[in-house]
Amino acid sequence: MKLRKMECSEEELRRIATEYGDQILRLCVAYLGDRQLGEDAAQETFLSVYEKYGTFAGKASELSWISQIAINKCKNIMRKKHFAFEVPQLGVCLPEPAQEEWQGYALLEEVEKLPRKEREAILLHYYQELDIKEISACCGVKEATVRQRLKRGRDRLKIALEREGFCE
Repeated sequence: MKLRKMECSEEELRRIATEYGDQILRLCVAYLGDRQLGEDAAQETFLSVYEKYGTFAGKASELSWISQIAINKCKNIMRKKHFAFEVPQLGVCLPEPAQEEWQGYALLEEVEKLPRKEREAILLHYYQELDIKEISACCGVKEATVRQRLKRGRDRLKIALEREGFCE
């Protein structure tokens, strides 16, 4: 069995940041609903990855492990006293192609309104493209629980988007 070093090299961190940086930033911004807080969470995530890389056991994908760290950083930020417990409106945080911009923001705003566990599952599955097994490992819940959270989240989104006139 090959043992990993306790910290990753700067070169390895550059590879990880290049490969996953945009995805982790999008996850953090979408999770927190605020660009600046999302950037802070993403930066803290990569600092933790640098410091704790030796603890990555390889049981899940590298992206899944880093996403779990990012979600924990987001949760820590939300626990701080200065954070409003209602998710702020997204505004102009995530760029979309011009023709889809308005609809993309409307969808993301509806995702932000979901209960935390459902929002987390939707973001990891659709924005991070993690499968059920990876989300299960990332969140520490059974695969059936992930499926249930995804279904509930999709059902709530469908109702909200129908109300807004996006679906028939």
